[in-house]
Amino acid sequence: MKMGLIFDLDGVLVDSAAFHFKAWQRMAESLGIAFDLEANEQLKGLSRARSMDKILSWGGLSMTGEDKARHMAEKNANYLDLVAQLTTKDTLPGAENYLREARRLGHPIALGSASKNAGFILEKVGLMDCFDAIVDGNVVTTSKPDPEVFLTAAKLLKRAPEDCVVFEDAVAGLEAAQRGGMKTIGIGDPSALYADKVVPDLAALGSVSDSLLAFNFNGQDL
Repeated sequence: MKMGLIFDLDGVLVDSAAFHFKAWQRMAESLGIAFDLEANEQLKGLSRARSMDKILSWGGLSMTGEDKARHMAEKNANYLDLVAQLTTKDTLPGAENYLREARRLGHPIALGSASKNAGFILEKVGLMDCFDAIVDGNVVTTSKPDPEVFLTAAKLLKRAPEDCVVFEDAVAGLEAAQRGGMKTIGIGDPSALYADKVVPDLAALGSVSDSLLAFNFNGQDL
C-alpha cells in the first residue's frame, strides 16, 4: 500500500503570498492599520477569520461579526482579482513534476489548505487532476495548528495518520501535521522550520521514492 501525500497549497505548490499580502494590506490600511511583510508572515497558515482577528488586534480595534464578514469579503474579492492572473507557469519549482510522478507511482494525494479558494487556484495552474481529495477552508471548521485539516485528508485518502507525509511551508501547518501524528517535509528556510526534513522547494527533493526513503513507514511501498 502506498503512503498518502498531503500538500499545503500556498508556498508549497504555488506562490500567491504576494497576492494575499496586497489584498490584506489594502484592507488593513483602509482601517488605519499598518501592514507590512513581517505582519503578513504572521498570517501564514491561518484561516481568513483568524487573520482578520489578528489584524484587528494589531490596530486595537473591535468590530461586529457583520462588519468583519464584509471586510473579509472585500479582501477576498481583491485577492481573487489578483489570482485570476495565475497560469500553468506559476507553479513553484518542482511542484508539478513531483505531483505527477507521485500520481504515476500510485500514491493517494490530498490538498490540506486553509484557503477557501484552493480549487480555483488549482484549476488556474493546471494541477487539479493531481488530487484525490481537496480539504480546504470550505470543508474544515478549525484552522492550523489544529490538525483537523490533515486528519480529514488522511481519512479521505484511507490512510492512517502515521502513514502520511505532509508538505508544508508554515510553522502552524507543520505543527498541525505533527500534532496529527504525521511525518513532515518543510518547504523553506531550515532555520525557521521544524520538520523531519526541510528543503527549499519540491525540486530539491529529487525523485518521489528517494525523498521518502528516510521515513520508516512500516513496510509501506515507496
